Amino acid sequence: MAGTIIDMSRIKQLLQLKKAGVSNRQIARDLKMSRDKANEYVSRAENDPLGIDGLLKLEDPVLERRFHPGNPAYSDKRMDTFLRLLPDFVEQLSHKHVTRQLVWEDYRRLYPDGYGKSQFYFHLAQNLRAQKSPTSALPHEPGKELFVDFAGDTLCYVDVQTGEMVKVQTFVSTLACTDYTFAICVASQKTEDFLYALGKALEFYGGVPQIVVPDNLKAAVIKADKYEPVLNKALDDMGNHYGFVTIPCQPVRPKQKAKVENQVQIIYHRIYARLRNRQFFSLEELNAAVSEFLACHNQTRMQQRPYTREEHFHAVEKPALRPLPDTPYQMKRYAEVTVQQNGHVYLSCDKHYYSVPYTLIGNRAKIIFTTTLVKVYVKGQLVATHRRDRSFGYTSVDSHLASNTLAFTKRSASYYKERAKGVSEPLLALFDSMFSRTSGSCPPEYYYRTCDMMLRLQRNYPENVFDEACEICLENGLLTGRKLENVIKTLQQAHQLRESVAVPEPTDHANMRGTLFFQ
Repeated sequence: MAGTIIDMSRIKQLLQLKKAGVSNRQIARDLKMSRDKANEYVSRAENDPLGIDGLLKLEDPVLERRFHPGNPAYSDKRMDTFLRLLPDFVEQLSHKHVTRQLVWEDYRRLYPDGYGKSQFYFHLAQNLRAQKSPTSALPHEPGKELFVDFAGDTLCYVDVQTGEMVKVQTFVSTLACTDYTFAICVASQKTEDFLYALGKALEFYGGVPQIVVPDNLKAAVIKADKYEPVLNKALDDMGNHYGFVTIPCQPVRPKQKAKVENQVQIIYHRIYARLRNRQFFSLEELNAAVSEFLACHNQTRMQQRPYTREEHFHAVEKPALRPLPDTPYQMKRYAEVTVQQNGHVYLSCDKHYYSVPYTLIGNRAKIIFTTTLVKVYVKGQLVATHRRDRSFGYTSVDSHLASNTLAFTKRSASYYKERAKGVSEPLLALFDSMFSRTSGSCPPEYYYRTCDMMLRLQRNYPENVFDEACEICLENGLLTGRKLENVIKTLQQAHQLRESVAVPEPTDHANMRGTLFFQ
């Protein structure tokens, strides 16, 4: 009775017909089987100690065992040879580029009467399947594990600026105990997008599980390993912020993520298929539609359970989740740089400079930055905190800069007027006249050095001479430092000449009349 085993329901029909007195030929014709096979089964039934009535009372598996007590293939002498050579077949197939065809050809050269190709392939596959380690359905505690993965297929939307179709990745997560599922579309599978999606998933669940189980994607795992995988530091930081532990699936052929893989397949049917004829013009619009159908999926009653995933989640798993922290996680990134001579550190990804105290020039600094903040550490101490700026330029704090640097960077028309106001009113009037002439072709910066020179002259010459010189320059439109200096020197020479003229002392003679005045 080699070949395909007939289903026991048909065998019972055969027995019923035989019991009714139908001939073997008619039985074969009615049940559409060969006459030899019908004869064989009838003979087996008549020779069985239980008889036809006893066999009809047996359950199908027990009946099959009585008709087929063993695999007929194992009574074939070729099977002994095949089993003896099986370890060698497996070893050969482990080599690169070796196929089943090559192994079978070598086998037939040694044993020309051995199995043909189809039988050889069948028995080889059966034995290899039997060697695989068995799997088991493990119970899952409420609030313990969250499985996360990206769907293999992508969704897309239309860029309104270019008209191009933009493909996006779909992040999927499911809680192990209740299968409560979350999905969101993000631009890519990069670390920032992955952590953003994971944060949104935790917000969706309203709590934090004990363990997050990702696949071995680069955004989560830097180096995959069966025993001690190396995690992305950003994911570690996120786990520390929320209070969960990350345990990735085993690499190559993971068996732990069947839960999320199953949800991905369901999402293909319940979300992807329903969006196939719709067009979206932004990622936000696409995610709104995904969220709508996701809610329907979670609120659909399951086939083998009298409740929905959402009902199960709120009843069993929601109370077991840990509370969310007060603030959402912002991804941290790291950089190590040297404090430059200008008292700033350079963040290359933004092409932006941030100030630190000038006394730290030349030291190595560690930068930790998020989407909004930049923190600079030197020798393990926080020395500067800035709001992140992604445009080229400088962000400086006055207290960080040296006095000469601060004086240079703070220059402006109002700055110079304020300085002049404290030392000389005529100088202030002169500065007002200069800066009133600024325009697009002559910006305020044109007069900064002139102001610096005039302020230096104010410190080097007597106050009365300097103020008089400023008034003369203002009256005559002399608005350069050199001209002011020349006027000051001219006034000084005039004063010196006046002082050098000696006035004679009056002499009172008896022969002189009146009063003598010298001017």
